[in-house]
Amino acid sequence: MKLPAVATLHEAAALAATLPAAVAAGSGVLHIDAHELKAVDSSTLALLLQARRLAQAAGRTVVVDGAPPKLQQLARLYGLEALVPFSGPASSPASASSSGRPDTA
Repeated sequence: MKLPAVATLHEAAALAATLPAAVAAGSGVLHIDAHELKAVDSSTLALLLQARRLAQAAGRTVVVDGAPPKLQQLARLYGLEALVPFSGPASSPASASSSGRPDTA
């Protein structure tokens, strides 16, 4: 499954509607490609948590590949980093702010 550049509140319902088919389309790990993702909010996290719930119900796991630092920062802010597994270059420790807090600029 590939996320678009914008996955915020306005897009969440349409994206959520694609989740059941994405989960049913395979087995094993469901990779969610977030490399192009630029605009995120708490709805993006809700979408990823819904993907995780659906995947678990189907005996699958989820990995988010290439998540932007802002999405990872939101996950940490809400205490969800253990529930939303990130992988890929954007999830390296160097990509996060050195203070561990979300950048405000």
